[in-house]
Amino acid sequence: MTDASALDRPTTPAAATPTPTTPAPAILAGDRRALAKAITLIESSRPDHEAQAQALLADILPHTGRAIRVGLSGAPGVGKSSFIEAFGKFLIEAGLKVAVLAIDPSSTRSGGSILGDKTRMEQLSADPRAFIRPSPSGGSLGGVARRTREAMLLTEAAGYDVVLVETVGVGQSETAVADMVDMFVVLVSPGGGDELQGIKRGIMELADLVVVTKADGDLEPAAKRAQGEYRAGLHLMRPKTPGWTPHVLLTSSVSGRGLDNVWQQIGKHHDTLAASGELARLRRAQARAWMWTEIEDQLGRRFRAHPAVASRLAELEAAVTEGRMPPTAAAQALIAAFEPG
Repeated sequence: MTDASALDRPTTPAAATPTPTTPAPAILAGDRRALAKAITLIESSRPDHEAQAQALLADILPHTGRAIRVGLSGAPGVGKSSFIEAFGKFLIEAGLKVAVLAIDPSSTRSGGSILGDKTRMEQLSADPRAFIRPSPSGGSLGGVARRTREAMLLTEAAGYDVVLVETVGVGQSETAVADMVDMFVVLVSPGGGDELQGIKRGIMELADLVVVTKADGDLEPAAKRAQGEYRAGLHLMRPKTPGWTPHVLLTSSVSGRGLDNVWQQIGKHHDTLAASGELARLRRAQARAWMWTEIEDQLGRRFRAHPAVASRLAELEAAVTEGRMPPTAAAQALIAAFEPG
């Protein structure tokens, strides 16, 4: 089994002295309360909070990049929370600190999380070596919250060795989470019929590792069949990463079966990417993509808030929905209002 010391983590720039105007010193000292408050700060949309959040991120950025970032996805009912709790406890017993950024579906009425991750991972959340942060997805595609990337950086700065990002897993594109982690793990459960029909091909093409859950008791034979079918299906797909072939592993959150194999594969994947330089390239590309995502997000918000756009938006939306105006013409009219002349 690969342990933490055997994993070549990405190098980071020399640590900068954080400014006293931000909570960075407390975060770097591993203060969990300060970390939780900092994540709340970066999730806020208040302009003054956004300015404070950017100052904080600038302070902690030199202390980030050392954790192993793992994305976890799977359909509802696959046992993501049970797996994460069992796997998190396994990593803690191996001497690691674990952060879980668990993204809940958002309530359409309140906008808040509706699954309550800490109640689904009671034992792990009670361990001081673990940090669990449930955040509402806010309806964002990819099943990740708007500020998951920043939250990941904060947990790294706080000294967590492994960051697990759990996605909603409700059939949306999972590209967003795959574009922010080092390794993307797809969880699947035993079932009848063609297993490959139970999950989108696009998600499988993003997978660096496939884990069949609930491989115990009466479900063990079905889990083994599913393992064989997924192995056969993955052989038909082009490898996502040069030099790496995704494995299909059996696990049981009840007995702990296979958790050591999952960690071993994560370690091997990390070692392979680090040795080839692919890990550094991947993270550079992710940072660039993150920048453009932020540009698009901020431009969209400023566009909607612009007085000239806001004054015509309802009128033009009605014209489009009623079939009186082509969507392209309405879009051009709104853009012209946003950028007159």
